[in-house]
Amino acid sequence: MSKSPEQEEHPRKAFGWAARDASGILSPFNFSRRENGIDDVAIKILYCGVCHSDLHLAKNDWGYTMYPVVPGHEIVGVVTEVGSNVTNLKVGEHVGVGAMVGSCKTCQSCQQDLENYCPKMIFTYNSINYDGTKTYGGYSDMVVVNKDFVLRWPDNLPPDSGAPLLCAGITVYSPMKYYGMTEPGKHLGVVGLGGLGHIAVKLGKAFGLKVTVISTSPHKEAEATERLGADSFIVSRDPVKVKAALGTMDYIIDTVSAVHPLAPLLGLLKPHGKLITLGLPDKPLELPIFPLVLGRKLVGGSDIGGIKETQEMLEFCAKHNIAADIELIQMDYINTAMERLAKADVQYRFVIDVANSLSQYVG
Repeated sequence: MSKSPEQEEHPRKAFGWAARDASGILSPFNFSRRENGIDDVAIKILYCGVCHSDLHLAKNDWGYTMYPVVPGHEIVGVVTEVGSNVTNLKVGEHVGVGAMVGSCKTCQSCQQDLENYCPKMIFTYNSINYDGTKTYGGYSDMVVVNKDFVLRWPDNLPPDSGAPLLCAGITVYSPMKYYGMTEPGKHLGVVGLGGLGHIAVKLGKAFGLKVTVISTSPHKEAEATERLGADSFIVSRDPVKVKAALGTMDYIIDTVSAVHPLAPLLGLLKPHGKLITLGLPDKPLELPIFPLVLGRKLVGGSDIGGIKETQEMLEFCAKHNIAADIELIQMDYINTAMERLAKADVQYRFVIDVANSLSQYVG
């Protein structure tokens, strides 16, 4: 039987779990990684977070999945080899890899440390690498990454619960910094208390903001206020509470990926307020213009962050003891985890114990 290209295109054997078609079902998968070049870092993967985009791509919800696909872009691991040009990392150190592993390094975005907006940015998985081969993600035993896209891992940041910061964390941190949503005493609304939302609450409190969670789920109130530290909680379907909060918020971070109305959220903002959307609904949202014009309000978006800012975010979270609330799972639980993720049945992020999970397969 002939070998698949995934097994023979590179010399270094690798093993992970992949989806082969739009069913999204993941199963064991042998493939290969490139040899460690002079600018590369080889990493043994310890933990990998399960992002909602992993589910979308496994099922080809966005229409551009290249099967087979090995998901995973919230990677924490340990360095096993460094190239001769790598001077800032050593074998044995803990590191992180987020949603991107390459960019052109010459465009305006790259020159401004905004590699995440580079038109030639290379995603950690389901993308085409410099050499024309596909990239495979962190649901695997090891990865080889260009040194410029490897993050130093703070000593006091837990590698398991810290892993989701590499996507969920920076996705919240970057817009808060860019849109000036860090002024102590200002009022932040967080729409949706999921993987992104619960980290937004923690970051908001660390920045000294008053934080209100806006949710469709009344049962999340105690969790939001008593455990995560939110100052208040609004059930978005409660007209009395919504009316009482009209015009009280300086900023709103909207993490909801389902189709939902924006008009009620704009009503919660003060004049000059900012509504930043981070979710990725599969259909366009209606945007009423009158509230924007009459209140000089802003609706914006944001997508992860550059490497420099992601490193800054990790250091900030380490300083303020911020990590994700996770459910640690074994690799063979991933299909059940995906089913639960589709139902929002997780508090608040699945993280795969990769090293221990895959040891039975790869030794």
